[in-house]
Amino acid sequence: MITIKNARVLYGENMEVHKANILIEDDKIVEVSEHAHGGRVVDASGCIVAPGLINSHIHIGDSVAKDVGDGQHIDKIVKPPDGIKHRILNETPPEKIIESMRDSMRHMLETGTTTFIDFREGGFEGIELLEEASRDIPIRKIVLGRHDSFMDPEVETSNVRKTAKKLLRSCDGIGLSGFGEIRDDVALEITKTCKKYGKISSIHAAEYSAVQRQSLKTSGNTEVQRALKTGFDLLVHLTSPLDDDLKVTGLEGVPVVSCPRSNGTLSVGIPPIKEMMDNNINLLLGTDNVMFNSPNMFHEMEYALKATRGLYKEYLSPVDVFKMATVNAARALNLNSGYIQEDKVADLIIVKQISENPVLSLINRAESKNIIGLITESKLI
Repeated sequence: MITIKNARVLYGENMEVHKANILIEDDKIVEVSEHAHGGRVVDASGCIVAPGLINSHIHIGDSVAKDVGDGQHIDKIVKPPDGIKHRILNETPPEKIIESMRDSMRHMLETGTTTFIDFREGGFEGIELLEEASRDIPIRKIVLGRHDSFMDPEVETSNVRKTAKKLLRSCDGIGLSGFGEIRDDVALEITKTCKKYGKISSIHAAEYSAVQRQSLKTSGNTEVQRALKTGFDLLVHLTSPLDDDLKVTGLEGVPVVSCPRSNGTLSVGIPPIKEMMDNNINLLLGTDNVMFNSPNMFHEMEYALKATRGLYKEYLSPVDVFKMATVNAARALNLNSGYIQEDKVADLIIVKQISENPVLSLINRAESKNIIGLITESKLI
């Protein structure tokens, strides 16, 4: 048992600020009240206790290629199979990739992230590399694999089904690059297989305007329309929606991961976060390629908040942005975490309060040096 006492707790789905103690037993929150006590005591006077952050989209293998290719077109950098990053991954010894991924996982823990979703390149070998890299690191990972054969223009759907089934034995789902690399019938086979085995299917969609124009030219539908028709569970980006893309996504109830710092780095735009919220899209947040960005969710939230306010010239609540990195993600991924409440998993961060507004104190000012403790998987780190 652990008691965190004298904290300012961001409680519940709406992150209401309560002065309270938190009693934790095993990996669950047992009680949140002024009187909760028991077991080891952690004094959180002057601190905020918040839910651990969820990084909903990262390419952690890119950790080995930091800041390479800056200024090049997005296709030249990341488009499979011949992008700069793919050439680097193919040429780098596995042990160096493993150590760079370990560094990124440590960095995530040091900056308050307790769960991440990785779009895992490299097929079966790529999944094994991440398993090796994450050994003994107390961070929750959700691994979405892929296989190069999915991009073969001549691949048989029966072979897609067999490969997807085999892939899903060792990961949590399948994450695809985009409709520029796969056929719609391949995408449909993958989503059907994922659903059959209770796994996640995800795809990049509408990241920039050129892919949307190309999709319309070749298929008569936007990438978003194709993703919804083929049944993906989770869409990434939607930075360049067209027509009714956002409205239909909201009506279909499909969550979207926004990656604003990555979009900014690659000069493809600022995500329409306010319009997504207005269309009732469950909106998540991810740091995307470590090649471009540190996997620091505080930095991602700050950029998302300020860029969106600047784009729309309107106020955006910091609580709404903080929920993108916590409760929204947990809801989309069916995790029993994401906010602080009795019976929830105790994924928590304890952070020195720097300003009078607890949520803005986290988004605008928190650095790794301000995090005095992190609780995840029953461990106080």
